Amino acid sequence: MAASALACLSGLPGLAQAVVERLDDSTSPSAQVHATLDDGAALTAPRAPFSSVLQVPFGRVHYRLSTSRYIGRHARIYYVLPMAIPGLRSPAGLQVSWRTNGLFAAGTGRPGDRIPVWTGVVRDAWTNESLDLTWQLDVRELRLTRGMPLGFEAYFEIETLP
Repeated sequence: MAASALACLSGLPGLAQAVVERLDDSTSPSAQVHATLDDGAALTAPRAPFSSVLQVPFGRVHYRLSTSRYIGRHARIYYVLPMAIPGLRSPAGLQVSWRTNGLFAAGTGRPGDRIPVWTGVVRDAWTNESLDLTWQLDVRELRLTRGMPLGFEAYFEIETLP
C-alpha cells in the first residue's frame, strides 16, 4: 500500500523533481559571524528602559556562492540559520535581520529557519551578494562564559525547480 502511494506521489508534477543542495560558499571572504559581548562598541543599548534585548550590528558580510552547476535552471535560494548556536539557550533569544545589495531579498529569521531569498533562472557560475546583518539578542537567553564569542555559520541552499 505504501509503495503504491509513493509511486502515485512521485508521478505528480514538480514533487519528485525538486532537488535541494547546500551551495558551496568556500570562496566567501567571511562566512562565520561572531559577536563578543565584552566589546561595548559592537553593542547598542536597548531603547526601552529595562529591556533585555540588545541590537548587535555587524555591517556587511560578503558571500560568494558557486552556482555553475545550475546555470540555465530555474531555482530558489534559501538563507539557512543553524538551529544550535553555542551559548544561546533557545532560538527565541536571537532574531537575525539583513538588508542586501538587491539581488537577494531582505528578511529576518531565527535559529533553525530556512528563508527564501531568491527565485529565478541561474545565469552565472558565481552568485555574489552582501548582507548587512543585525541581531536582536535577548540576553536572558544567553549562557556564555566571559569572553566566549556568540557566533554561527549560516549557509545557503539551492532548490532546483522543474
